[in-house]
This record gives sequence, structure tokens and C-alpha cells, in this order.
Amino acid sequence: MSARRALGYRKGRAANGEDPRKRYPIYPIKGGAPTLLEQRDEVAKLLQDENYDGDIDELLKRADDIAAKIEQANQRDARLRALKAAQLPAGDPAPDTRREQPGMQPDDKGNEHPLTVAERFIRSKALEEYRARGLRGESGAVSFEQRDAPTGTVTTTNGVPTRPERQPGQIPQNPDFPLLIANLLDRQTSSGNTLEYVRDTTGPVSGPGTWNKATVVPEGTMKPQSGPFTWDTITTTLKTVAHWVPITRQAADDDGQMMGYINGRLTYGLEYQLDRQILTGNGAMEMQGILTTPGIGAYQPEAGNTDPKLITLRKAKTQGELALYPPDAVVMNPLDWQDIELDTDANGQFRVITSVTDSGAPMRIWGLTVVTSVAMAAGTALLGGYRMGATLWERQGITILMTDSHADFFLANTLVILAERRANVAVHTPRAFVKVTFDPAAA
Repeated sequence: MSARRALGYRKGRAANGEDPRKRYPIYPIKGGAPTLLEQRDEVAKLLQDENYDGDIDELLKRADDIAAKIEQANQRDARLRALKAAQLPAGDPAPDTRREQPGMQPDDKGNEHPLTVAERFIRSKALEEYRARGLRGESGAVSFEQRDAPTGTVTTTNGVPTRPERQPGQIPQNPDFPLLIANLLDRQTSSGNTLEYVRDTTGPVSGPGTWNKATVVPEGTMKPQSGPFTWDTITTTLKTVAHWVPITRQAADDDGQMMGYINGRLTYGLEYQLDRQILTGNGAMEMQGILTTPGIGAYQPEAGNTDPKLITLRKAKTQGELALYPPDAVVMNPLDWQDIELDTDANGQFRVITSVTDSGAPMRIWGLTVVTSVAMAAGTALLGGYRMGATLWERQGITILMTDSHADFFLANTLVILAERRANVAVHTPRAFVKVTFDPAAA
């Protein structure tokens, strides 16, 4: 008899007739395996059972394996406690424990780039908790809000707006291209859903119909009164721009694919529609578009005029300056900007000097920032002092929602990612804008 048998251990089953190998397999089952301590106690109980008639060699092997795993866990915990107790010498930088995601790396100078909506959503606590729940649940929608920083600022990784460092005489290495129409406006935040503002409909500051009666007054005579001043009180609401895309549950677990959906589809779609609303919104069910606002200026060459578009823009700029609202930008269709850039004189020389090697170079003409957009009808342009003439009010930036509670998406392992924003445009000084029509008027 072996020493093991001498100790009273025999092959066979437990006293209750159950084979322990069916209860606790050697390889744990995910989500239902007993802990190491539970396995240890069970094996010890079987070793002490005089009626056990199972494979004692296998049982002893299990006991050795469990003991080795417990020892390994104890060593790991001891080293972890020692690591946490260790301190860096004075002056040494603390280790960076942040989790890097695709597209989040600093630039070649070590400066962290402004976070996109997708990056902030990927890093959000809400998404982490939703993934921990298995991306399931009717009430498990993930909500995350991204507000734009004030104009002229960028947002660092900690969310604090800071002004970018700019070296004298140098153009920033990463210009904001393509420039959005929304970026031309003064941008403000609203705390309510109703927007009320005053629109100045007073006549021009000079020329016929002017409100400005200021003049030199001889001594002892009455001073003139300026006016009349007219104002329209505009009451409207912030409008919601939204859309959604389906995404598989597997793609939702992949940060790279998630960022592609949010930045490449959802955010881009909202910005594209916002530009259209700023220009041509009807002011009723849609936002108030600048082109649909009564009182904006207009310029069109006279019948028979043969000025190229380049010259037409310059004359329209003068009209804005005479209204005492100096233009700072012009929005036009890409086809019209193409005509201007390719315009040549009698000698075949280009009239406009542009960089053909740097696609990100700022576009300018006659000192004006140029924004091209297919939202602007070909053959027309909108020139104006955008910051003086209109304000973009936003109650919330881009909000990202994610849920599986839609139609039969739960059964199809599919999720919804929805993006929306609430905003409207207050065109408070229509005379700051001039709509340009390039074709001459009909004879």
C-alpha cells in the first residue's frame, strides 16, 4: 500500500456519491468558477473524507495546483503593495497613466491637440459604465455633451480653454481647414430654449434716409435730433439639429471605429447642416438664415457690365464699407471661387496669387477671409461683417447618445449612436451683410 493509501485516502466518490470533478472542473468556467479559496476548502474537505473513492492522484495534483496559484496571488499582492508604497525622488516626473487612443497622440512638438467630440466621448465615464453593463439596457443610453470653446481658443485634454501659442510672423502649422461658416459668427451660450433679441431696422448712418442728424450747430440755435430709430423684437426658439447611425455591438467595443463614426459621420453631418441653416434657414421651423432675413444689402452689376467676379466682389465690399459695416469675410460656392482663382488677364497671368502646393493655406481675397460652401448657391456670394451682424446662440454643444433600445436592434446586436445640437442664429444687424449676384442685371 502506498503512503497515500496509508493515510486513509482511497479512490472513489464522496460520501454523497457525487463526482467532485463534475462540480469543479479543472478549467474554471467564465462567470461561474469558484474562487481559489473555495477550491482549496473543497479539496481539503475531500482529502479528509474517509469514504472518498475517487482518483486520489488527481485530487492531490489539484491540491498542488491550487496551492501554487494561491502562493502566486500572495506574491503579486505583496509586490503591488510595495509598488504603491514606493515614491519617486524629488524632481522626477510622475508616470503618465493616461490611456492613449488612436488619434490622441501629441504633435511633433509634444503639444496635445484639441480633443474632438469623439475623443471626449471615448474617454467619458458614461461610456465606460455603459460598456461595463454590456452595452445593454433600455435606460442605458449614454449621454455626453461637448460644448465649443470660445472663438480663438482651443481646448486642452483637461477641458480648460487656453489660447494657442503663436510665434510672431509664423502661420499656425494646423490651420482650421476647411473653415466653417459658423466660425465666422460671434458664438454665445443660451441657458433657455427661447431666444429673444432686438433687430436694428433703422436706416443708414449716412446718405438718403439717414438717422444721423449730427451737424455743426451755430451758437444760440437748436440742436438737431437724430432718428427715427426702429427696432424689431424677435422671439424664436432654439432649433434641434440631429441624426443617428447604426453601429454593431462589436464596433462599439472598438474605440477606433467608434471615433470614426462620431467624427467622420455624426459630427461632420451636424456641422454641414449648421452651415446650411446659417445661410438659408427659413426662420420658422428652421433656424434664421442670413440670406432670408429682410434688410440685408444687395449688390449686382448693372446690365451690360463685363466685370469679372474678382472685381464684382471688390465693389460689393465698398458697398458694405459705405454702410459703415466693414466686411471681414465672404462665403461663396466652390465653383465661383474656382472662377476667381483661375481668372487671367490679357497676358494669361493669374489675377489672384494662391498657393497651389499647400491645400491648407488660408484663402483670402481683398483682405477678406474666404469660405467656400455648397450651401451657397452658385452665382451668388454673401459678404459681410459677420461678427457685427449676427450671433450664433447654442444651448448645448454636440450631444452623443447611444442605446440598443430601438426597433429590433437589441435582437440584431446593433446599437444606435445619435448626435444632436440645439442652436439658432440672431441676425441683429442685417445691414452688415451684402448679398452679391455675379451675373449682371437683365437689360
